[in-house]
Amino acid sequence: MNKLDDHIRSFGMSGFLITEEMKNIEQKFNIELGHRVGAVPDEQAEYYPQFEQAVRIEAGSMALHYELFYCLETSIRKLITETMGESVGVNWWNSGKVPEKIVKDVSDRIQRDVDSGITRRSDNAIDYTNFGELSVIITSNWDLFTTIFKSRRAVEKVMSNLNLLRGPIAHCCPMSEDEIVRLRLTVKDWFRMIG
Repeated sequence: MNKLDDHIRSFGMSGFLITEEMKNIEQKFNIELGHRVGAVPDEQAEYYPQFEQAVRIEAGSMALHYELFYCLETSIRKLITETMGESVGVNWWNSGKVPEKIVKDVSDRIQRDVDSGITRRSDNAIDYTNFGELSVIITSNWDLFTTIFKSRRAVEKVMSNLNLLRGPIAHCCPMSEDEIVRLRLTVKDWFRMIG
């Protein structure tokens, strides 16, 4: 590591700290300083200002938690897909390794998308699963995941917590400070239990 790397790292950290402090000021004084680059895309600019400022600020803070869940859930699905694909083959979803109830529920969700006329969210069935179902897929195939996870019970517990914590984010409700702390700890638990 050289001086240039140190300067770049310091510059990035300073920017991060300034951004965090501006968010705190916005929340404390219930004002919008407009420091979030691209916070309101042009296509939303017409109607976005019609929402109350407090709701917009709350949405901005909740966006961080949504982003965390999006990354986590996507990475868990990828982990399952890769592990099952390597062990069972590319047609692992229909190999009998996924419990029938999950396959049926996912099939029903896909059909709802098709029947509604909206674009399907994905061509991959696993993208129609929830945290609880992802946990069941892992634990039902525990022999394939023992090299990745340290404890089956830990997987069940952490995935159950994540499923509960996902509720406020998925249903557009603010998270309490305790639940934000719990979310951060649960995400740390997730990475800690990976072998």
